[in-house]
Amino acid sequence: MLLAITLIFLERRSISTTWAWLMVLYFIPVLGFILYLIFGQNLSKQKIFTWDQKSYIALRQSVAEQTEQLKEHRFSFLNESAEEYKDLVLMNLVHNEAIFTQNNEVKIFTDGHDKFDSLLQDIEQATHHIHLVYYIIRSDELGTKLVNALVKKANEGVQVKVLYDDMGSKKFKRKLIKALTKAGGEVAPFFPSKFPLFNLRINYRNHRKLVIIDGKIGYIGGFNIGDEYLGLNPKFGYWRDTHLKVLGAAVHYIQSRFILDWNHASSSAITYHQHYYPPLSSIGEVGMQIVSSGPDSEEEQIKNGYIKMILAAKDYVYIQTPYFIPDDTLLDVLKIAALSGVDVRIMIPNKPDHPFVYWATYSHIGELLKVGAKVYIYEKGFLHAKTIVVDNKVASVGTANIDMRSFRLNFEVNAFLYDSSLTHQLTCVFEKDMNDSTLLTRDAYEQRRLLIRFKESISRLLSPIL
Repeated sequence: MLLAITLIFLERRSISTTWAWLMVLYFIPVLGFILYLIFGQNLSKQKIFTWDQKSYIALRQSVAEQTEQLKEHRFSFLNESAEEYKDLVLMNLVHNEAIFTQNNEVKIFTDGHDKFDSLLQDIEQATHHIHLVYYIIRSDELGTKLVNALVKKANEGVQVKVLYDDMGSKKFKRKLIKALTKAGGEVAPFFPSKFPLFNLRINYRNHRKLVIIDGKIGYIGGFNIGDEYLGLNPKFGYWRDTHLKVLGAAVHYIQSRFILDWNHASSSAITYHQHYYPPLSSIGEVGMQIVSSGPDSEEEQIKNGYIKMILAAKDYVYIQTPYFIPDDTLLDVLKIAALSGVDVRIMIPNKPDHPFVYWATYSHIGELLKVGAKVYIYEKGFLHAKTIVVDNKVASVGTANIDMRSFRLNFEVNAFLYDSSLTHQLTCVFEKDMNDSTLLTRDAYEQRRLLIRFKESISRLLSPIL
């Protein structure tokens, strides 16, 4: 009863999440209490990531100056796509301190072999520092190859810092960590367990995947470090993901995101030295913002960005996500877009890696089919991409899935992209993946078996806390 009172009156969670926890506490009170201790802690009022005062003042000044320029129509945009979505740029700037840069060059990776070949080549050419954070790092063939490359650079005197999530990287063996630290590299776990072999913080994981090399090259997207991301796991087969390589001023803000995460997890703090922010010449014309979200904030910045993009759509919205468990707000926005004649297409995988999440996905998909949205089931392997493309003008690629875990429980980061050429490439990627997908019709969905309907219903009830 005390915990229920806390949930309702003190923590002020969303109504759906509150009701889900109250059901768990009512029907399985003792086990429910234990589950709440593991899954239900609220971090939204805790300040986890902190800037040093000098750097934060400089950031706030940059945010204020750019905000003023945008509001007074004095900001010079390099392309029409960015100017058309000025309101989205302003929202991300004001509510996430996401500085808008527009001198970036971006390369898209959709295959793990291409992405890791490029990453390993850039690591080999590093001269000053390599900063890396991944949710999953495994000690398999790919993980060993990556660590060996980092050991080599550490032995050459390059600063190497590796941040990994303690829950996601349970199979990151001490042997590889020791080899890297022995060579002079630094390794830190995010939210490590206080108990051997078990971590009570099952929620609130660092789901980000970032690499920064010499402050000049940045990587951001969906690929983790493991052989399955090369399509070598027979259970999933081919692994379809989306990742970006970034050159330009946006790399500095990818760097800042890493430093904030590192300084929270490690006792060896990084100072905001100019070595990590070297001068960068104008390379391309892609407009970009690096937007972060997490349970330490009461705002759901990435989800709000998705909603703003969808509300602005006039022609189409293409979404690729491994999990589709939107809250009511995002689901309603997609329904309204479809009912307004916007071509709404959702692509999800056919192979589940989390059963409850899989059936909850199908439950929500059914609602979009009823309003005319098109749903594609990716058949070639496992679809892990987290991508939204709108009207060949604006897109988002990063780590956030379309689910409440990404929006409220995990630490995520996405690149919001404002460039017609780049978004056209992402549109073509989606349309190419349609050739490896099956269109799910409303008739086929309505004919599913009673057992499947039951699984969907149970999973949907639990979806706010999945």
